[in-house]
Amino acid sequence: MISAMFAKRLDAGYRVACYGIKSMSSSPKVAVVLSGSGVYDGTEIHEACATLSHLTREGAEPICYAPDVKQMHVVDHVKGVQSEGENRNVMVESARIARGNIKPLSELKAANVDAVVFPGGFGAAKNLSDFAVNGDSCKLNSEVNHVLKDFHSAKKPIALCCIAPILAAKAIPGVTITLGKTDDGSGKWPHAGAIEAATKMGAKVEMKHVNEASVDKKNLIVTSPAFMYDGKFHEVYDGIGVMIKTLMGLIKK
Repeated sequence: MISAMFAKRLDAGYRVACYGIKSMSSSPKVAVVLSGSGVYDGTEIHEACATLSHLTREGAEPICYAPDVKQMHVVDHVKGVQSEGENRNVMVESARIARGNIKPLSELKAANVDAVVFPGGFGAAKNLSDFAVNGDSCKLNSEVNHVLKDFHSAKKPIALCCIAPILAAKAIPGVTITLGKTDDGSGKWPHAGAIEAATKMGAKVEMKHVNEASVDKKNLIVTSPAFMYDGKFHEVYDGIGVMIKTLMGLIKK
C-alpha cells in the first residue's frame, strides 16, 4: 500500500507534469476579498468562481476573506426586490463561495500574501462600501480601506473587476482603472454611470472591452469590466482570465 506521504508527493508531481500546476507550498498566495453571495446583495458568484479558477490555473493559492459585518440588505434574487425583515452576515454568506474556508477581513495583511483580488457584484457597492447609496461621495468599509492602502504601500498588486474598481478609485488617489465603456450604441453597457462617479473621485478611467484589462503599472492595479458588460458567461470568464494572468505577472518572483 502506498503511504499517505508518498501518495501526496506523487499527486503533486503528477499535477505539475500534466497540468503545469505548482505545489501549493511554493505557490504565490493571493487573497480574494468577497462581499457576500449573490450579484444583487453580495459577490457576483460567476466572477468569484472565474477568479478562483484562473488563480489556481496560474499556480496561485487563493485565500478567501470577507468582512464580518451585516449585509446592507438581502435581495430576493428571483423577484429582484429586497427581502423585508431578513438579515445576513457578509462573511457567513461569502463562506458559501469559499466552500467554508473563509477568514475575517480584519486578518488580511499585505505582508502575508503576494496580491489581492476583489471580484465584483453589488456587494462591493453595498457591503464593502456605500457607493450604491452615496455615489462619488461614498465611504469604504474601514477594513477594505485599510487593505487597499496596505497593499498599495507594500507595492503588492491589486486586481478588481466589475464595479469593484470603484473601491480603488476612492482609496488610491489618481489611480487608473476601467469600469468598461460608456454607451457605444450596443446597449451592452448598462452601468456606465459609474465611470462618471469614478472620474469625480479623481480616477483616470480607461475604456476597455469585456475581454480586456486595464493596467496601472505605477500603482500595480489591474482591472477588468466583467459584468459591467451585459455579455455571455464565457466572455466574462475570459476577461477575468486576462486580469488574473496580468496580476500574476506583477507579482515579484
